[in-house]
Amino acid sequence: MRKFVCSLILAGVLASGAGSVFAAENPLMGTIENLYGVPYKTAGTTTKGFDCSGFTQYVFQALDVEIPHSSASQYELGTAVSKDELQPGDLVFFNTNGHSISHVGIYIGDNMFAHSETGKGVTKTSLNDPYYWSKRYVGAKRVAIPALEKAQEDSKEKTEN
Repeated sequence: MRKFVCSLILAGVLASGAGSVFAAENPLMGTIENLYGVPYKTAGTTTKGFDCSGFTQYVFQALDVEIPHSSASQYELGTAVSKDELQPGDLVFFNTNGHSISHVGIYIGDNMFAHSETGKGVTKTSLNDPYYWSKRYVGAKRVAIPALEKAQEDSKEKTEN
């Protein structure tokens, strides 16, 4: 019940910004918000449990974009984006094993990313976390999400009218 109430409060706060890409009609945030709290599961790709790349694959698939189920394979997609040019929907990548790309999440704005984390499940975390994530950040990629692009265009039109 507590998670549900917190989700409602968060949804209200995010939807209150006029013209914000986080508005309630945003398909990316609508999809992700429904997944917060889903447990972590090794190799998981469903709402019964996700690993990191299973989570990103599920979200992108819900938005009609097919991506592979591997953080390293996902890193091969799209166009590289610098950290200061991140936009909601960009994939953010980390080296958590000391050798290679081993974790992925989805940038959601305000230096935050959504991901499925061992022991926590689907959650959101700051990219600037000085204790863990900021030290392991490798880069970001932008993969075209037509549904998100359309929602952003519609939002711009509403604010201009």
